[in-house]
Amino acid sequence: MFTGIVTAIGTIREIRDQGDLRAVISCPYDPAGIAIGASIACSGVCLTVVDRGGQPGDAWFAVDVSGETVSKTAQQQWSAGRRLNLEQALKLGDELGGHIVTGHVDAVGRIALREEVGGSLHLAVTTPTEISPFIAPKGSVTVDGVSLTVNAVDDHADGTCTFHLNIIPHTAEVTTLGGLQAGDAVNLEIDVLARYLQRMEKLRRD
Repeated sequence: MFTGIVTAIGTIREIRDQGDLRAVISCPYDPAGIAIGASIACSGVCLTVVDRGGQPGDAWFAVDVSGETVSKTAQQQWSAGRRLNLEQALKLGDELGGHIVTGHVDAVGRIALREEVGGSLHLAVTTPTEISPFIAPKGSVTVDGVSLTVNAVDDHADGTCTFHLNIIPHTAEVTTLGGLQAGDAVNLEIDVLARYLQRMEKLRRD
C-alpha cells in the first residue's frame, strides 16, 4: 500500500532480459532500509525488491518486471536511463499524505497538453474508455505514482476523456512530472473507491 507521495527519483541503470526483465535502479535511499522482498512503487508500479546494495545516498535495488507488467505500463518505461518516481511501501503509523494507492496500473494515458500557467504547470491527460467514467473533478488520481487532484474533466463522444491537473513547482521539481511533454505515455491508477465502483458497474452491465 502506498500514498502517492514520491520520496525519491530513481534511474534505471541496467536492464537484463532473463525471460522476465530485471531492472537495476539507482536511488538516493539507504540500502540498509531496503529489505529483500519489500515493495517499492516505481512510477506507480508496485514491484518486489530482489537484490540491493550501494551506500547511503547512492544505493541501488533490483526488481523483476514480468511481461504482463511491461504490456500494461507506459511505453519505454523499462529502458536504461529512464527516471522513475519512487515510493517505499506505507508502514503502520506513517502519515497518509496523499490518498490510498495500490501500485496497480489501471490504464496508460497520454499527455495531451503541457503549458505553463502562472508559476505552475498545467497538464491535460487523455484516458482510454475503460477508466474514463471513474475520473471525476476534485477526485484523486495517480499519475506515474504521484497522487494528484483532478481539476476538471472533458468527456469525449468516443468514450474517452481528458482530465486537467495543476502541478505546483515543488511537485514538478521532486517528481518526473516536470519533464513530461505532449504525447508522453503515463501510468494511471484510479482512486481505490472508484475501483470498486468500476467492478459494480461491470457486474450491473453483465
